[in-house]
Amino acid sequence: MEQHSTTVIGLRRNGIVAIGCDGQVTLGNTVVKHKAIKIRRLFDNRVLAGFAGSAADGLSLFEKFEGHLKESDGQLIKAAVDMGKEWRQDKILRRLEAVLIVMDLNNGLLISGNGDILEPDDGILAIGSGGAYALAAARALFRYSDLSAKEIITESLGIASEICIYTNSSITIYSLEA
Repeated sequence: MEQHSTTVIGLRRNGIVAIGCDGQVTLGNTVVKHKAIKIRRLFDNRVLAGFAGSAADGLSLFEKFEGHLKESDGQLIKAAVDMGKEWRQDKILRRLEAVLIVMDLNNGLLISGNGDILEPDDGILAIGSGGAYALAAARALFRYSDLSAKEIITESLGIASEICIYTNSSITIYSLEA
C-alpha cells in the first residue's frame, strides 16, 4: 500500500529547543488516526527526536538511537554518526522506511537510512510530506518575527496542515531549556 508521511519540525531560539509534529496517520487514502505523537524525549529528557515514515520503523529507530546515545554518554553527534553507520550497513535496518530529526541544546540533526547526517546552517529541521511547507513558514517566521520557538513551530505546522493533505492541525510540541 502506498505510504505517506507526516510533518515534524524542530528549531532552536533564545536558548529553547522545540520539536513538534502533527497527529495524522494515513493508510493509503484513508486517515486512520488524528492524534498520533511522533516525537519523543530521549536520554533522560536531554534529547528530542521525531520521525516521519513508517510508525513501526520510526519507533524502532528511536530505540536504536537512544542506545547509541547511552553508548556515547549523550554526545548527540557521535550517537548520530554511529547510528548512521549501523543503519546504512545493517541489512535489516537498511530496509526501514523512516527519517529522524534529533536535537539537544547544542545541535540539531537529520538522520536517514541513506547515511545522511545533516545539520542545517539555520538550525531549522523539517521532515515528512509537509516538511517543505513547514520549513518555509518557519524560516520566514524565524527571520521576520519575535515569536518563540514553540510559537514558530505551532504556526509552521498550522500552515503546513492547510497545504499538505497528509498533515493535520492536531499538534504536539516538546521543548528543552538551558
